[in-house]
Amino acid sequence: MTVYFEDLAVGASAESGKTITEADVLLFSAVSGDNNPVHLDQTYAATTPFETRIAHGMLTASLISGVIGTRLPGYGTVYLSQSTRFKAPVRIGETVTTRVTVEELIPEKKRVRLSTQCRVGDKVVLEGESLVIAPSRN
Repeated sequence: MTVYFEDLAVGASAESGKTITEADVLLFSAVSGDNNPVHLDQTYAATTPFETRIAHGMLTASLISGVIGTRLPGYGTVYLSQSTRFKAPVRIGETVTTRVTVEELIPEKKRVRLSTQCRVGDKVVLEGESLVIAPSRN
């Protein structure tokens, strides 16, 4: 799906949900090289303030890319930057709802500033901002 720059409006939003699985954590660890035991070793994780294994923060953040690249603006979008504030951990088995909202349109360069948020239930686990180049009809 693609929403062209010319069709975007401030306030437009899109979201997606994803349940974080054991496989997601293992595959992300393999791809990223982050084998921190808080993600992979329950015995170790039980000694941390989280008391159980948690997903990589960047795994959660990567869900933003999925919404931006496939829903809003969608196919053809180019990422320029992302700021991220991690607010709470995500545990294996939890469903993360990721939402992006258009905050500003910059017509000269077809750029879009988006607010980004990931939630587990009503709890915000991540918030931030993305800057992207949206596809254009021109």
